[in-house]
This record gives sequence, C-alpha cells and structure tokens, in this order.
Amino acid sequence: LLLPCISHPPGLLQPPLPLGVAPAATAMGRLRGAAALALLLLLLLLGDPGAASSDLTRAPLQCNVSLDVAPEHRWDPVVSYFDSQFLRDALLRIIESVVPKWVHAVIRPIAEELEYYVSEPFAGEIRGLCRALGINPGDGLLLNLAYESTAFCTSIIAQDSDGNIYHGRNLDYPFGDILRKVTIDVDFLQNGKVLYKGTTFFGYIGLWTGQRPYKFTISGDERDTGKWWENAIAAFLNRDMPVSWLARTVLREADCFEAAAFMLARTPIIASVYFIIGGAKPNEGMIITRGRRGPVDIWPLDPLSGGWYRVETNYDHWKPPPPFDDRRTPAIKALNATGQENLNLLSLYEILSVHPVMNQDTVYTTVMSAATPEMYTTRIRFPE
Repeated sequence: LLLPCISHPPGLLQPPLPLGVAPAATAMGRLRGAAALALLLLLLLLGDPGAASSDLTRAPLQCNVSLDVAPEHRWDPVVSYFDSQFLRDALLRIIESVVPKWVHAVIRPIAEELEYYVSEPFAGEIRGLCRALGINPGDGLLLNLAYESTAFCTSIIAQDSDGNIYHGRNLDYPFGDILRKVTIDVDFLQNGKVLYKGTTFFGYIGLWTGQRPYKFTISGDERDTGKWWENAIAAFLNRDMPVSWLARTVLREADCFEAAAFMLARTPIIASVYFIIGGAKPNEGMIITRGRRGPVDIWPLDPLSGGWYRVETNYDHWKPPPPFDDRRTPAIKALNATGQENLNLLSLYEILSVHPVMNQDTVYTTVMSAATPEMYTTRIRFPE
C-alpha cells in the first residue's frame, strides 16, 4: 500500500492518516556514519528557525505519485488533502493577475483539443486534476502557463574540495501567501520505487526543482527576453514543450548526467530559461542558458581553474545584473566567504538565506546532492 502523503502543513490540509514512521527516521535508517550525522545536523538546523537566518520555515507536504497509475488519476490521492474551494479561488486570482486577456481567448478553446497540443502524460494529468477540482481544463492549462512566466530564482551548483557536488535553489514568486500553502515535495514512483523527486505547487504538473537519485539534479530559472506571452503561445501552438515539463521529462527519461544535459540543451521549448544541472561525480555541473530552439551558452564547473561554483539568478552570467535586482553578487560573496573546503548542504542553505538572495518573494529553498539523494531537503520560507 502506497500512502499518498507522509506529512502535512497546518491549515489547508485535511488531517492525514496515521503513519507511524517519520520521513526523517526512514532516511536515517538508510544512512550510516558520516552521512547519517550530516543528515541529522541538516534536520536540526532546518528545524530551528533562527539557526540559519531570521525567517521562519517549515517542511512542505510530502507526497507519493505513482507513475504506474493512469495520468488522469495519479494525483487523485493528493487532491483530498487540499481545500478545493481555496484552490479554485487561488487559481482564478493567479490567472487574472498574470495571464493577459488575449491569452485566455487563445488557450481556452485549445482545451477542447488538449491531446493535439499537449503530449501525455501532461494532457491526462491536467484533465484529471481539473476534473477533481471542478475547474475548466482551459483554466488548468492557463495556470500551468502562468507559473512558467514569472518565476524569479537563484540557483547555485558547486563542488567541495573532495569532489562532492551540491545544488541549491531559492524559488521566488509573487503570490507567496498562496504558494506557501500549496508547496509540495513529490516522490514519483515507478514499480514501487522512487524514480525521481521534485518540489512543485499542487495543481502545477511541471517541475522547476528535481532530482534523479544517484544520477543528477535540476533547477530552472526564468530568462526574460521580452514578449514572453507572444513567443510562448506561438511556440506552444507549435507543440513545443513548456520549460518545467521538459525538466520533468528529463528526470523521467535520462539515466545519466550527460543524457540529461543533452536533452535540456537541445529540446525545443516555449520560452528561454536557465537550466542548472548537477551530477553525482566530480566536475558534473553546469549552467545551460537556453533560447527556445537550443543552447545560447554552456557554463560548466571548472574547479581546477578556480571555478568551483556557478551562480545563476535571472540574467545572463556574462552580463552585469541590474542594480535593482542584484542577487548574484551577495551569493558570490557568501560562497567566497564560506570557501570550498567548508561547502556542504548546511552551508549552502545558509548562503541561500543571505539577503537579498532570500527575499520577500522567496517561497522555498531546496538543497540537494544527487550522490546522496536522502539529503534532498526543501523548506518553505516565511521571510520577516
């Protein structure tokens, strides 16, 4: 029996079934020695709101989604943990605020022929979620595109002095009052085992943050090149893939760092983006700057020449960030102050907690390392 969820935030969620074993205890049971101690320290740090920064944090809802279930029904066990009316009201607020009116007129009719424009499993998952929540499939599709358009982020990929790869990200987004209540960590299961893991917002079927255990980690940061909606809708009608759907497809299909990097660099997508990818072996890390049709720039780790980390926010790394939104410089200063020899998931979390790397729009922080998938940790942030 696969339980759909193993923890819950207060407020919006229905009371969960009794479970008996906490996820931290389960992870500890799989680890030994130094790895178990590191996980324990990470959990202790993140459990203390004042340990890394002045904000409050909590863990997201932990869910299982079985890929062996038909797409229309694989999210059904999770739906019951949320207030459907709250979700419908939140969806309407986000769509009305983010999506231009002309896009409504284009997208809503597409929902009548969803399978023609949207590949599986995404078409089936959108249909199933919309049915369960009692909303129009066109609005479900609009919501997924709305999330694609305004995700501001900071991602860091770095290698410590022993060759371990660490990957961290902040996801910054408007509507934090809504999104902090629907942020979830999802284990995507195949044949009863975790094929990949990710952090997302319930109702949004893509992934901006994810991990394929022992293989690679991915995060995505928006890259604004102007006329986002015009370009994205044109590409979508051409059946190109939304950015977060590509990330999820890569997590499902790629079986190594190199294959993942190739798919992320070459697959046509509806909008420009920065893909940050880390592997399980030394030197496996890079930032891929994407146009809609292919790569614009590939910026790998280069530890032998001093490039033991790479920082990406929402601006091309070879250009200076704008003064009004410079999260890059504080992140670089914090990394240099920490030093390669002191890098780990704890220190990376602290770096991502430095202002303005973490700011009022930061919804969650995730730190992860593909070589030790049990260490994947997300905290919902409540900046003061």
